[in-house]
Parts: sequence; C-alpha cells; structure tokens
Amino acid sequence: MDAVHPGTTQSEPLVVVVLGPTASGKTALSLALAGRFHGEIVNCDSVAMYREFEIGTAKPGPAERARAPHHLLDFVDPAGYVTAGEYSRLGRQVLAEISARRHLPIVVGGTGLYLRALLDGLFPGPQRSEKLRERLRERAASRASGYLHQILIRLDRTAAAKIHANDTPKLIRAIEVCLASRREMSELWQQHKREPLRGFRILRIGLDPDRESLYGRINLRAQRMFESGLIEETQKLLDKYGANLGPLVSLGYKQAVQHWRGDLTREQALQAAQQAHRNYAKRQMTWFRREPDVHWLKGFGDDALVQQSAVALVQSDPRS
Repeated sequence: MDAVHPGTTQSEPLVVVVLGPTASGKTALSLALAGRFHGEIVNCDSVAMYREFEIGTAKPGPAERARAPHHLLDFVDPAGYVTAGEYSRLGRQVLAEISARRHLPIVVGGTGLYLRALLDGLFPGPQRSEKLRERLRERAASRASGYLHQILIRLDRTAAAKIHANDTPKLIRAIEVCLASRREMSELWQQHKREPLRGFRILRIGLDPDRESLYGRINLRAQRMFESGLIEETQKLLDKYGANLGPLVSLGYKQAVQHWRGDLTREQALQAAQQAHRNYAKRQMTWFRREPDVHWLKGFGDDALVQQSAVALVQSDPRS
C-alpha cells in the first residue's frame, strides 16, 4: 500500500529523525525513506557541516546526494564555527522550507547536542569571543590532554561531568559561557527556558545494531579512511589553514594530526582512530538512550528489513 504523504494532512507536518551511533547506516536508511516519501535530508553531524573535510566525515557522496536534496552540508568555512544554537536556528528554517514544499524533512546525524538544540532548544548563552576561543585552542594544543576539562571542572563541575574530556569545541564553549556570564553554565541551564521545536510532530527512529558487528564496521570504515587518503587530506588542511582548525580535533583527523607531528606511526594512528570511534559510538548510544519516544530498530540502516520497518513507522504515524 502506498504511504500517505505526510505533507497532505491537515495536522502539523511530520519530521523524521534518524539517529544512532557512527557507522550504523543512518545515511542508507535516510535515503531509503527519502526515496519513498519525497524526503529531503537535513544533516545533523557537526563535522560534516565543514567544507574541505571529506574523508574523515563519511559524508554522503555525489551519487547519494543525487538521490535526494541535502541541507546543512558543506556550508561552514574550515576556519569557521557553528554553535549548537546557530545550527538550531538554521535547521528550523530549513525544516520550515522543506515542509512548505510539502516534502518530508529527514534529520540525520549523530551529534546529540545539535539534535537536542534543534528539537528541544538551548538556553540563550552569551555571544562568542573568538579571541578567547583562539587562546583556549592554543593552550589546549600546547598542554597535556585533558587541560581544558580541568579548567571547566574548576569553573563548573556539573557541566564538566556532562562533557567528554576530549570534546574540545564543547569544552571551549562551556568555559566561554562561564567566563562571560561569571556564572556556572549548569546554573544557566536550569534558569533559562528552552524553546522546543513547534509546528511539527516528530518521529524518532533509532538504529541499534549488534555491538560486535558495529565495531567491525567501525574498524573497517576507519581503515578505509586511512587507505583513501585521510592523512594526506589532513596534511593539506594543515598546510592551508594551520593546526588550530576546530574540526582537526574530531575523530580520525585528530589521530592523523598526531601522526603528522610524529607522535604516532601510521598503524598506531589507525588503531587509535578505530578505538576512538568505538568509544564515541558508546557515548552516542548513552546519549540517544535519553531521547524520548525513540522507535529502536535492531540492525543496520542498510538492512532491507530495517528499512521496511522504518517505512512502516512513517506510514503508521497516527496523524498521517
């Protein structure tokens, strides 16, 4: 039976969210749904937003992008930065535009904070200070691992407990908020009301593949990144922009930089990248388990049965 087009109802339009850990097949599932429901894909991966960061981000390739319109990919300059709040504003505008075309918006990606900002809103923090950010990046690059996390622990122990010690962009933003407001960021979280996404109903579909199978895919993906020229791509970025680019601390690129500096052999860098991606997948699942009303599907997004189940979820939406 053909699906009822979500945009043809008189109720609020539908937004489908495809979430899950890295290498779980979110892209494949989103393309299958887009093909079935006249969908347009909205990227929610914070590193895939940057231009010139290709191999280490596993962005959809030209053939995949040709199958459906993609939004919020490759729109940030390599030396720029987009906060979760800025992403939320842009993303909500894109959702409204897609809905106005009577197409189905499909939000895809694994950056939990940005997804939460889009759907639930964030508190309005102080403006960014590029001067402070640059100083913090320089200090982080010259000090031992965990330096920024230790600073945040002194400023706001509660916020530090919620941010991974290696997540440099979030640590810098948290420190910036504390210093600019002269208050703990966790206190601001509690006092300021969030503005959740309104005017849409949300269907969250989560991918939950077998852990060992997922790790196998993660290891293979990282290996292919290195074989496809991740180190060479990183070298070009370093030559062109210098070592202080924010995305260079992301998974894969960080280990390639360590190899470039002579801290790791190529094989050690690959193994470190594989381990970092596996650890990231664990953190993603911990985060996404806290998302409300997720329809979890066992398996990968390129599995035919998983895709059939996801299609059925969209078709059975009670207000479609």
